Amino acid sequence: MTLCHSERPLRVDELCHALAVEIGSTRFNSENIPATETLLACCQGLVTVDREASTARLAHHTFREYLTTHLNLFPRAHLEMAETCLSYLNSDQAKALPAIRQPDLSSMPFLKYCSRYWGTHARREPSDRVISLAMGLLEKYENHVASSSLFEQMLGLDDSLEVSAPSLFGGLHCASFFGIVDVMAGLLGMSGCDANQGDSAGITPLAWAVRGGKGEAVELLLREEGVNADKPDNNGNTPLLWAARKGHNSMVKQLLDRQDVSPDTPDNEGNTPLSWAAIQGWELVVKQLLDRQDVNPDKPDDEGKTPLLWAARKGHNSMVKQLLDRQDVSPDTPDNEGNTPLSWAAIQGWELVVKQLLDRQDVNPDKPDDEGKTPLSWAARQGHESVVKKLLGRQDVSPDKPDNEGNTPLSWAAMKGHGSVVKKLLDRPDVNPDKPDNEGNTPLSWAAMQGWELVVKQLLDRQDVNPDKPDDEGKTPLSWAARQG
Repeated sequence: MTLCHSERPLRVDELCHALAVEIGSTRFNSENIPATETLLACCQGLVTVDREASTARLAHHTFREYLTTHLNLFPRAHLEMAETCLSYLNSDQAKALPAIRQPDLSSMPFLKYCSRYWGTHARREPSDRVISLAMGLLEKYENHVASSSLFEQMLGLDDSLEVSAPSLFGGLHCASFFGIVDVMAGLLGMSGCDANQGDSAGITPLAWAVRGGKGEAVELLLREEGVNADKPDNNGNTPLLWAARKGHNSMVKQLLDRQDVSPDTPDNEGNTPLSWAAIQGWELVVKQLLDRQDVNPDKPDDEGKTPLLWAARKGHNSMVKQLLDRQDVSPDTPDNEGNTPLSWAAIQGWELVVKQLLDRQDVNPDKPDDEGKTPLSWAARQGHESVVKKLLGRQDVSPDKPDNEGNTPLSWAAMKGHGSVVKKLLDRPDVNPDKPDNEGNTPLSWAAMQGWELVVKQLLDRQDVNPDKPDDEGKTPLSWAARQG
């Protein structure tokens, strides 16, 4: 049962400790821990050990399929797993461990799993005993090693949050993260429980519930008198920003319906909820935010990137359309390095986004960035043939425009070995196939330098290419080819 219903593969020592737990006991009896050899022998070949990963697993996937489809074999599996985990965490041995960052868990190897997943099992199959065991753990949770273990495991998933204190991740934070409403209600009814308390990363219980997508937990906390629904964490992330970032559409609506929530508050890097929704591609969230009069749809972050630029960079075609339909969105605003939405779409090769932007009269299709690279230069460099074709179809795009280092789109295509792009550029009469960069390197020199045989052949077939033209150091294409071996 344990192997079949665990949330991740268990190491052998974790499994042995799990089997030794006496549910409800405050003493973990180490004499109950089976030896690995005994465990395997009792399983009669149905369980094996992956020696490389040190994990125990069922011997064949068909056995797992059988167990998971015959639910009557373990009718309360998650309930038993929750009670096992909570009993382990409530043991005197676990409570004796120091509540510090990265403690030594060698004596209690099952503790990391229990800290992370007891609530997952409990939420699936709650019971009065599970709630009682959970309350026993969470009443003094800040001083328990499970607090720091869960906190670090969760921040390690996707965060670079600044942690300013060694603990503060309390019982309500934990219950809110797992979304166990009955436990949350019990904790909120206790004196001294602060629904607005930030943990050591400044994350409130409400923010943890939002991050985890726990709708009932969010509803409960929003009903709590005095709750601050707009409190940012140490990085400036508000609950609304997390809801937008995670794409929790219903939670975005709940928070936007509140008078005490600002819909346009940026984080410490200048990203607003709209920016994050555009980055992640959450179209319905973007629509909700754009429907607000108090949301600036063109607000740049600290790098100068607007929501439109992020949507174009990520290739979110329908979202680009939503933003371009707004009169208060500038479609050609560059970021701090001079890259416009069109530049980013060309860099990434998003053909449909490029087409949308090129259809605009207020987009300069030949606008260089701070390094002098135009959208065509970027598309040629990246080898995005279809984007190159679209840009070359414009009369207002210079196909031979050099960047600040003197590299033309043809130079970049030759340098990177994009033969089909080289062909398209060589077919243009307004492209000089022998134009050197600021150090005297021609497209042929670059192709020879990089060893692109087919590109070298394309260029040598041209009458207007000097096959022996030296660069500023006197190196000819042949010298470069010989040097590269």
